Amino acid sequence: MAVLVNRDTNVLVLGITGRSGRLQTKVMLDYGTKVVAGVTPGKGGQMAEGVPVYDFVSEVLKEHRIDAAISFVPARSAKDSSFEAIDNGIKFLVLTMEEIPDHDVLEILSYAKAKGTTVLGPGAAGIISPGKCKLGAHPPRMFTEGNVGVVSKSGALSYEVGKTLTEAGIGQSTVIALGGGPLWGLTQRDAVRLFQEDPETEVILLLGEIGGTTEEEAAEFIAQNVTKPVVALIVGRAAPEGKSLGHAGAIIQGNRGTAQSKITALSRAGAKIATTPKEAAQIIKEIRGE
Repeated sequence: MAVLVNRDTNVLVLGITGRSGRLQTKVMLDYGTKVVAGVTPGKGGQMAEGVPVYDFVSEVLKEHRIDAAISFVPARSAKDSSFEAIDNGIKFLVLTMEEIPDHDVLEILSYAKAKGTTVLGPGAAGIISPGKCKLGAHPPRMFTEGNVGVVSKSGALSYEVGKTLTEAGIGQSTVIALGGGPLWGLTQRDAVRLFQEDPETEVILLLGEIGGTTEEEAAEFIAQNVTKPVVALIVGRAAPEGKSLGHAGAIIQGNRGTAQSKITALSRAGAKIATTPKEAAQIIKEIRGE
């Protein structure tokens, strides 16, 4: 198994005829992801990378079963496109674009929650279940099938750690990159819960960074609900206060959102703390008795 996607997931690409949409569609198809349709208003009837293009999501659903959608729609149109997908009953939506206005993001997330749609992002690198399905930008060569569930705010960190695990002979069940914030749909806590419920996942690896409190919220959930081993790696331990680093949400203000506060919370919850990707791999090997 995997979480959120699998090899039978039928995927719709929103904004498929744009540069990013077309490029990522080709990469996903090459990986084996079942991209069955795309939507770009005004481009209906065309083909993009061999995938049929429609004007509206409602037209797609007359011809195809859709389990998940990934959006490459520009930020200014992301809200309308997301609402259209949600209104048509799509239950898993990946939003890749950054710089969607905050008030639009809040409206999307609120509407999705009311309609029962899970949103990954915005600004998310996406999700990969190695050997089964890929929605987003994760470089396939860095990942391999296995039993470690990985959740990260940062796409780049998930790539680096995925590569390190793969080179160490440790495969992954699913790797999820949530996006750098400051507003998210799916959170660290949500992903940990999914991995806890997934019978294929044996070890959970939580990758965090400074800013926000999602790691602390995940720690509370781990302490009360998680029986599987958890390994955590928090980056930004030397970050100065008040300066945003990398992601918009990666900023320390006062005593909130520091690397140490997250490490302390996760350690108290029972997670084993790593300071480098290689150390995370070594801890996982020790947990598995290798």
